[in-house]
Amino acid sequence: MTKAPTRIQQRNRAAILSAGLDVFSQFGFRGTTLDQIAEAAGLSKPNLLYYFPSKEAIHAALLERLLETWLDPLKALDAQGEPVEEIMAYVQRKLAMSRDYPRESRLFANEILQGAPRIGAILQDDLKTLVDEKAKIIQSWADAGRIAQVDPHHLIFSIWSLTQHYADFDVQVRAVLGGRDPFPDAAAHLETLFARMLKVEP
Repeated sequence: MTKAPTRIQQRNRAAILSAGLDVFSQFGFRGTTLDQIAEAAGLSKPNLLYYFPSKEAIHAALLERLLETWLDPLKALDAQGEPVEEIMAYVQRKLAMSRDYPRESRLFANEILQGAPRIGAILQDDLKTLVDEKAKIIQSWADAGRIAQVDPHHLIFSIWSLTQHYADFDVQVRAVLGGRDPFPDAAAHLETLFARMLKVEP
């Protein structure tokens, strides 16, 4: 029988993962070292190695945890719902993820920019299957005249790019806005943008 981790072990593991998320999202996989993660976690390197044998193991644990929630916003797109409302809700869920999980978004972006060496199989399997499934729903709405004719895959890509930008380019966005929180105005802007795109012309 596996012994349950103590409260200190749970706390240290959580500290390592949080520190790893900070460091990986800032420096990428190649630019990150175990020493950096240990320092950020407030632990010695030998102590860190008690929980994770390598930086690869920390990175893998972070990606696994990320992918558990990364696909949830798209999974929630309901074929039985009102099409424009469903797509708008998806846009807002993705924007909320950029607001609430900016480090995770940058971790994901760094992995993609490196060619997705650690999650390529998931992108080609789980992600592709999910996107194809939801694209068929969007296409069926367009064919039924319930939304304007759009390329469903490129609509999804547009939603990704226009929402994740606020996490991946947060420093640039806030610099241009003079430090102002971009998310309230972004939510209203994207609502207007996609409503116009999806509107069926008489």
